[in-house]
Amino acid sequence: MSVEELETFMEREFPQMRMGADTTRIDAVGPGFARLRLGFSEKNLRPGGTISGPAMMALADYAMYAAVLAHIGPVALAVTTSLHIDFMRRPEQADILAEARLMKLGRVLAVGAVELSQEGMSGPVAHASCTYSIPPRT
Repeated sequence: MSVEELETFMEREFPQMRMGADTTRIDAVGPGFARLRLGFSEKNLRPGGTISGPAMMALADYAMYAAVLAHIGPVALAVTTSLHIDFMRRPEQADILAEARLMKLGRVLAVGAVELSQEGMSGPVAHASCTYSIPPRT
């Protein structure tokens, strides 16, 4: 799927993602790869002025979903079965970038990793491991 196809699919299948003026956008996709950006918004801040963990986890999950769909096509019922995230450093009040890559794609499971980073910062702010369940094709 292309960026445009993924955006159209997400608008149709998950319109609730845009409620509250979501600032996430898909920058690039390819087979088993997706790059997304969470635009900075004060709604994603936690006390202390840092980007919240739930906002970064949602970005990682969305990025892996985009990478899976970019590879297998529009499968609305592909679902997260596991997501583990390590927060590695405090992010600045700026956009968060997510690069998702599939590590293994099987018949019923897709396993991948997502690195969250910020422009101008050396090293990731977080790293996530994700597994998606892919429904059987009928």
